[in-house]
Amino acid sequence: MVDTLDVMTITAAADGSALGNPGPAGWAWYVDDNTWAAGGWKHATNNQGELMAVLDLFRATAHVDDDLHILCDSQYVINSVTKWMPGWKAKGWRKGDGKPVMNLELLKQIDAALVGRRYRFEWVKGHIGHIMNEAADARARGAAEAFARGDQPDTGPGYPGGATSVVEPLETRQAPETLF
Repeated sequence: MVDTLDVMTITAAADGSALGNPGPAGWAWYVDDNTWAAGGWKHATNNQGELMAVLDLFRATAHVDDDLHILCDSQYVINSVTKWMPGWKAKGWRKGDGKPVMNLELLKQIDAALVGRRYRFEWVKGHIGHIMNEAADARARGAAEAFARGDQPDTGPGYPGGATSVVEPLETRQAPETLF
């Protein structure tokens, strides 16, 4: 008898939010009401929040050998990871016009987190009632609003057995560098 490994698929929505863009910003990923995470910064962009949600999702699920199906309303994130990143890397993390890639720190971390992972992205239109996307959006927006008030955001329960996000004290949180 041959044992077969049943590979599961984790389906999660990832989203970011920035009040003022840039401004107080949040990110979140959501699987269900018991499996989600959120965080953010005092000052960042929506794109940084979108990227961080995806990065944290990869990190939180790194200990499982399941496929990852990421629902995302950001074409920027999907294209960055699935289309543009190989070319940027080949050009020394420069765009076609020779300018540095924005959000480089986050993109390099995502690139490293992808190694050995099976994943696919699916674009979902934001703000139309998609249950998982709306749940991620509400948590990302909640984190951004907490930063706007000077409060700590609700970081959520995370993924069972997974790495938890590094949560810096509110006073020291800074967004990742956008260029270098």
